Amino acid sequence: MSSYNFLPGEMTTGINSILLFLRAASAIFQNNILKLPGTRSIKTVLIVCLCILLLPVHKLKAQSPGPRVWQASVERKDGKQVFFQMIQTEENNRETWYIKNAGEKIPVTEWREKGDSVFFSLPAFEVSFRARREGKEKLNGQFVKLTTGNRQYWSFMANAKDSQRYVSNMGKAGENISGKWDVTITRANGTTRKALAIFKQEGSHLTGTFLTPSADYRYLEGIVTGDSLKISSFDGDNIRLFEAKITNENSISGGFFYNGYTGKESWIAVRTDSVPPPDAIDPARMKEGQTKLDFRFPDLQGKWVSINDEQYRHKVVIIQLMGSWCANCLDETRFLVDFYKEYHEKGVEIIALAYEYSTDTLRSKASIEKFRKFLGVPYPILLTGVTAGDDQKAEKTLPQLTAIRSFPTTLILDREGRVRKIGTSFYGPGSGEYYIKYKNEFNATLDELIRE
Repeated sequence: MSSYNFLPGEMTTGINSILLFLRAASAIFQNNILKLPGTRSIKTVLIVCLCILLLPVHKLKAQSPGPRVWQASVERKDGKQVFFQMIQTEENNRETWYIKNAGEKIPVTEWREKGDSVFFSLPAFEVSFRARREGKEKLNGQFVKLTTGNRQYWSFMANAKDSQRYVSNMGKAGENISGKWDVTITRANGTTRKALAIFKQEGSHLTGTFLTPSADYRYLEGIVTGDSLKISSFDGDNIRLFEAKITNENSISGGFFYNGYTGKESWIAVRTDSVPPPDAIDPARMKEGQTKLDFRFPDLQGKWVSINDEQYRHKVVIIQLMGSWCANCLDETRFLVDFYKEYHEKGVEIIALAYEYSTDTLRSKASIEKFRKFLGVPYPILLTGVTAGDDQKAEKTLPQLTAIRSFPTTLILDREGRVRKIGTSFYGPGSGEYYIKYKNEFNATLDELIRE
């Protein structure tokens, strides 16, 4: 049976119509008003009355319409727009918004309105939006992002009339680029770096990611139109756009990678079936002669926590080097939270060491607490008091370790406190098979140390 919802006021209209019908029927039979021969005439009159009764029903509304997709964009300092999508829907009788990138939906938080102005944020990172409504189908304003230096102010727009991320302005896709690609990215100074791109194309719709020596570029989504590709992502931390020409089924050329507020690099790619993700260059490792860590930092309540505390003795311990500003750290933390729930009773502990954008303790605490609350982190996150951009961060916090070059970096300690493994390449759920491989190897390492 179909289900319906009444529009405001129409429930009353329907009830009133039923009452009128019942009163009319009562009058017909009680006062012998109806003096028509045969039952056929009576049936005819009843059908007419029923039709009159149902006249308001055409206003009944079916189930609430599905989610509404808005095309949104932020504008870099050079004027280049990076497109993404926002989803407007209703959940638990409340208007709810998400930011969408391929398989990821990021909930919009702290939504408030004042007059025609709208203010909102994201569940993690030091970011916010402020915009003005232009009718019911446009938002126009700013995206504000805190950094290690000055705040960044990006122009922000969203339009409900356009639901597509990118338009097929050059017609149907000339090639299907699904598969793996060996990528060479050329920096502004002329030096190069390697990446592995993974694309999935259905018609003109394109999704994928890039795997670098340290992490993946998470969820990218875009289009192939004619001989061109555009694929982008916006998650609050990372704002990325790749554009290029598809030379043929095995070659991509003339590409540009727009990264963040000002970054711009060129790139090319060749189809591959065998090239693995690139190796990290000079990854973090223990210094010669060192096997154990020695640190002590305060948690968010100001309580000092040391790796030498009794609760960590004879335990397998995971040390997560992270930052609340880091989307890849968010992916790893989500994985570690689930891992902790399963492995904590087996004698595994986790400690996160936070390297933030600022040495301002109050600012760092606020950002970490927002991050912690969103993910429900059950293990301690300690404030190192050293920024992620500090070249001496290892010397200042973990002097037994060589330079920390990427976030997240994860160290696994055995029951004797010895560092047995250091992971500097985390590939999250956006990397598909590589995420599964990472989880399997991680679990196998921990299972082995638990058995020792």
